[in-house]
Amino acid sequence: MAAQTPDLHFIGLHTRYSSWTARVEAVLEYFQIPHTCQFVKLADVKTVSPTGLVPVLESRSLNTTICDSLAICEFLAESNPELLLWPQDRQLRALARSTAAQMHSGFSAIRNAFSTNFIAKYTGDIPIPADAAKEIERMLSLWDVARKGTKERLAALGEKDDGFLYGTFSIADAFFWPVLWRFRTYGLPLDTASPDALAWMATMWNDPVFKALGAKYYQQAEDPETLIAHYDDIYRGRDDVQYSMFPQDWEFPGKE
Repeated sequence: MAAQTPDLHFIGLHTRYSSWTARVEAVLEYFQIPHTCQFVKLADVKTVSPTGLVPVLESRSLNTTICDSLAICEFLAESNPELLLWPQDRQLRALARSTAAQMHSGFSAIRNAFSTNFIAKYTGDIPIPADAAKEIERMLSLWDVARKGTKERLAALGEKDDGFLYGTFSIADAFFWPVLWRFRTYGLPLDTASPDALAWMATMWNDPVFKALGAKYYQQAEDPETLIAHYDDIYRGRDDVQYSMFPQDWEFPGKE
């Protein structure tokens, strides 16, 4: 008997360049939600998306297309309630939604200053604008507050803590997955990162699902058709910034 085609078809940019696509891919892969997947070139996005933006998720059974990474993840959570894409506890669920929404609609200075290129490595005098520096501090604080509050809440409930932002892996963690790569790519400072924030980062980097996703980014780079030239070596022409690629066997060092 032929395998049944999954109901869901996911379309996005190649994830080594697309934080928006990578968020949804992280949810689909972590929770093993059946789907087919299609990565397109930047020039072809308008041919596959009604909004001209990706990611999009097509539901064959509903004959509809869902746009926007947060809306897609909410649809996945609603469609798979047994998987607990959001925390089971109401308090933690509300906080997780708040955190994901902050990432979804905010941190524009970090986005604008540090474009996505997951496997790239910049060293040297990397410029960090003042507004981006403030957002880096805010983000590190957000992770610290989330982890401290979660540990207290789960201890009070007598429930296990898996070390993710709100205990078990959730959409909130997926929304910050691309930011971890930005921290790595640009060597963004972790000087003020708390032990709790660093422990969460290590949990993400060391999880087998995310190690596998990282390997996929490197596999994409082997295909020249995936290249988006203006996201590579964005400081070209500057002698004080060096551009290279991280080795695939890189390990998260924590605070050095």
